[in-house]
Amino acid sequence: MRTLTRYIGRDVLLATLAVFAALLSLFAFFDLINELADVGKGGYTISNALVYVALHLPSRVYELFPVAALIGTLFGLAQLVANSEYTVMRASGASLWQVGWAVVRVGIPLAVLTFLAGEFVAPPAERLAQTLRVAAKGEGTRVFAQQFASGFWFRQDRMFVNIRNVLADLTIAGVRIYEFDDAMRLTAARAADSGRFVSDGQWELSNVASTEIDGDHARATKAATWTWHTVLRPSLLTVYQVAPERLELATLWDNIRVLGAGGAAKTSRFEIAFWNKIFYPFAVLAMMVVALPFAHFQRRRGGAGFRMFTGTMLGLAFFLIGRLFSSLGVLNDWPPLVSAVLPLVIFASVAIGMLAWIERR
Repeated sequence: MRTLTRYIGRDVLLATLAVFAALLSLFAFFDLINELADVGKGGYTISNALVYVALHLPSRVYELFPVAALIGTLFGLAQLVANSEYTVMRASGASLWQVGWAVVRVGIPLAVLTFLAGEFVAPPAERLAQTLRVAAKGEGTRVFAQQFASGFWFRQDRMFVNIRNVLADLTIAGVRIYEFDDAMRLTAARAADSGRFVSDGQWELSNVASTEIDGDHARATKAATWTWHTVLRPSLLTVYQVAPERLELATLWDNIRVLGAGGAAKTSRFEIAFWNKIFYPFAVLAMMVVALPFAHFQRRRGGAGFRMFTGTMLGLAFFLIGRLFSSLGVLNDWPPLVSAVLPLVIFASVAIGMLAWIERR
C-alpha cells in the first residue's frame, strides 16, 4: 500500500503543480494587461507594471492553491481511470478511503505552503507593490484611500479622532482630535496638518492648533509639533493599502482589538477575514477530497476537456460561495466563524457523503 500511496501522490502532485503553474501564468498575464492601462500616467512605466505584477504574485499563489489542487487532483485521478490503473487498484483491494489518504497526504504540505504564502509573503509584498505603484504614478503626496467620505474615524476611551487622509507611506494628514470628560463634555479640540509614527504608542503631529476648554473659558494655542500618545499603530492603517483578506493575522487582530474597543466600530469584515485566514489552507485539502468522487465518475477514455471544465466550475463555485457568505456575514451580522467556515464544511461534507455512497455501491 505504501508503494500505491506514493504512486498516486506523485501523479496528483505533478498534475497539481502543472495546473498551478498554468493558472499563475494566466492570472499574471491578466494582471499585466490590466496594468498596461495605467502605463504613461505620471512616471508609471512598463517596468513599474512588471514589478507590480511580480510583487502581486504571492497573493495570487495564496488565492489559486485550492483551485489548482482541485483541478490537479481531478485531472491526475481521472488519468488513472482512463488508463485503467484505477480499476486495477480497486480490484487489488484498495478502498476509496485509502486512495483519499494518498491524495490528502500530498495536500498537507501544499496547505502548509498556502498558509506560509498568505501569512508571511503575500502581505508585505502586496504593501510594497501598492506603495511602489502609487509612488511611480506620482501620487505619493495625494490621498491613497479613505474608509469614509469624511476619512478614518478612531475612538480611544473618551477621545475621538478623525484622520482625513492616509498617504502611501502611511503618513496621516488632516488630523482632528476631540477629547471629552467623564460627562462627555468637550474639553479639548486639536487640529494637525500631518503626523508620522515615531515609536510604539507615539505619533508626532505637525502644525498643531489646540483649543482647551475649562468650564466657560477656552484657551487657543499653536505648536510646530505635538506628541500624540495613542494605541493607534501603522498596522491599523494598512487596510488602506491591502484588503483585509490579504492582511496577516497579527494585523487583523490589531484592527479587531483596537477598532472594536468599546463598540466604537464595526469589525465584522476583519473578524471574517481573520477566521478565513486560519481556515483557508484547509480548503486545499477540502478541494482535493471534493475531486475524488468526480474523478471516479469520469469516462475511461478522453474527457480531458470535460474534467478541466468540471474542476474549474467547482473551484469557481467554491470561490463565489465563500465570497457570498463573507458578504452576507458582514451585512447580517452573522457569527464570523460561521461565515468563514460554512462554505468549507458544506463542500467537504458533500464530498465525504458522495465517497461514502460510492464505497457502498
